[in-house]
Amino acid sequence: MNPFRVLIADDHPHARLAISEMLEDDPYFTIVGQAKNGTEAIELSKHLVPDIILMDIEMPILNGLEATKIIKETSPFIKVIILSVSDNVADLFTAIQYGAQGYLLKNMDPDDWLQYLHSVVDGSSETTRGMAGKLLYQFREKDLVHIQTIKSLTPREKEILLLLSDGLTNKQIGEHLFIAENTVKNHIKNLLEKLDLENRVQLAAYSIKHIKT
Repeated sequence: MNPFRVLIADDHPHARLAISEMLEDDPYFTIVGQAKNGTEAIELSKHLVPDIILMDIEMPILNGLEATKIIKETSPFIKVIILSVSDNVADLFTAIQYGAQGYLLKNMDPDDWLQYLHSVVDGSSETTRGMAGKLLYQFREKDLVHIQTIKSLTPREKEILLLLSDGLTNKQIGEHLFIAENTVKNHIKNLLEKLDLENRVQLAAYSIKHIKT
């Protein structure tokens, strides 16, 4: 059996190395190239014509989802497996919509990775369904963490998150809620710690994703 030709697309050299080391001892696969962004992945897919592309989502210049869409439009026979640390279920469905054959979380066990990749190239629907279940379980687990975190927020903290996402300054939030600006600052500091975020931009994004929806 000729090994399946794999192109790795990831902007992190350590990630590319880790994936290469994981696959190099498996006779099913051989690494034919590596790309640092979506644009390189598109060009290399034309020249190398791999059987499989392991495509990271978050890459500079062109992200993995958009690169997948372009590659599948011109070379539908190339199998694309999306790689991500994302807990956004929308990414999973977008990847499938753009033609990807699979979606792997980077923190999954290497044995599960290989089992899933084998199922993709072998067309083993039973194994694929099992791995899909593991993926969805991990997504649900992360969603439950978000739900529990949201439940831990006080009504005042939720109010401040909503006003942050509307672009209000600390002073404007204080005036809107009839509280001191320093009190708003303290609430924001507590929110950053509670949600494990770094700045008010991330707080606003969190509010849009988890509070407003």
